[in-house]
Amino acid sequence: MKRSHISSPRSYSRQAISVFGVFLLFLLGLTLTSRKPSDSSSGSTPNRSLTGKSKIPRLAYLVTGTKGDGRRVKRLLGAIYHPRNYYLLHLDLEASDEERMELAKYVRAEKKKFGNVMVMGLADLVTEKGPTMLASTLHGVAILLKKAEDWDWFINLSSSDYPLMPQDDILHIFSYLPRYLNFIEHTSNIGWKENQRARPIIIDPGFYHLKKSGVFWAKERRSLPASFKLFMGSTSLVLTRPFMEFCIWGWDNLPRTLLMYYTNFLLSSEGYFQTVVCNNKDYQNTTVNHDLHYTNWDPLLQQRALNLTVENFQDMVQSGAPFAREFREDDLVLDKIDTELLSQTDTGLRLKTPEVVKPTVSWKRLEKLMVRLLDHDNFRAKQCK
Repeated sequence: MKRSHISSPRSYSRQAISVFGVFLLFLLGLTLTSRKPSDSSSGSTPNRSLTGKSKIPRLAYLVTGTKGDGRRVKRLLGAIYHPRNYYLLHLDLEASDEERMELAKYVRAEKKKFGNVMVMGLADLVTEKGPTMLASTLHGVAILLKKAEDWDWFINLSSSDYPLMPQDDILHIFSYLPRYLNFIEHTSNIGWKENQRARPIIIDPGFYHLKKSGVFWAKERRSLPASFKLFMGSTSLVLTRPFMEFCIWGWDNLPRTLLMYYTNFLLSSEGYFQTVVCNNKDYQNTTVNHDLHYTNWDPLLQQRALNLTVENFQDMVQSGAPFAREFREDDLVLDKIDTELLSQTDTGLRLKTPEVVKPTVSWKRLEKLMVRLLDHDNFRAKQCK
C-alpha cells in the first residue's frame, strides 16, 4: 500500500506512520537522548525535537557541472525534482557563456510553473583538486541560505551523480529523522593522506587566474595542526541548515580558522566540513558516518571511483543509498534507473503538489539503510573517531 503525506498542522495521517517511523523514533530515543548536541551560545542551534518535527522536510540541492555538462545537469535536475525542494545549478567558469545561458533559459521557462530552481549567474572558477571547489560549495550554500526559505538539509550533487529513488521516498523517510542529523563520511585515521594531503602546501591559481590550471606545490611542508584534529572523507554531503549557517557565519570562528588552513590543502573539499563538524562540541554528536551515496571504488586504487554500468545495477539497489556516483553521460544504466526506479520516461520537470508526498516501494530500501546506520552500536561508535 502506498503512503501519501499531506503536510498539515496536525502532522501526518495515521496511515502515513509506518512501522519504521515508530521504530526509528524509539531507536533514536535510545541513542540520542543521553548525548544530544548542546545548544549553541548564539546563532542557530542544531538540537531539534525528536517528535516535534513531523512535517515534510525541504531539501536544498546544489547541482554542479563544468564545460559540456549542460545536458547532464538538466537530466539530473529532472530526476531529482520535487516542487517542495530548492535547486541551485552551477556551471563553472570553464563552461561557455552560451551553455550557461541555455541552462538559464531552460530554468526560466520552467519558472512559469515552478519558482524553486535557480542558476548561479556569476560562475566560479573551480580547480578539481584545489580549495576553489570548496569555495564554490560555500558560495552555493550562502545563496541557498539567502534565497531559499525554511529548508532542512543541504545536498551537493555533481553532474556525474544520479538518484536511485524518487524524491517522494527520500522525503518520506527524512520526515521521520531529527532535523539535526548530518550525513557525512569522516575519519581521523588518515594514514597515507598525512604525507600526501596534510603536510604538503599547495597553491590554487584558480583564486587569481581566469583560466583553469592545476594546483602547484610549495617547497616547504608543514606539521600537523595542534589546535584541532584533522578528519577526512567524501565530498558528497547531506548537511543540516543549522550546520551550514554555522559554516557561513562561524560565530565561534572555527569555520573561518579552518577555511584559512584548508586554503593550502590538497583536495580540501574532502576534509573541511568533516574537520569543522568533528571539532565543534555542538555538532560532533550529530554526525552519521555515511554520505548516502553508492560508489564503486577501484579495488587497486581506492581513491578513484569507477564508472557505474548496468552490471552494478543490483548492487546499487541493494545498497539502499538514495544516490550513486559516478556515471558516464547517457549510459544505458541511467535509462534503466529512470524506468525501473524513478518511474519516469522523460527528463522534464513534472507537475506535483508540494504538500503531498507519494512514496513508491523504494522507501523500504532507504528504511533498511537508516535503521542500520542509526543502530545504537553502529551510530555512536562511528562518530568523529
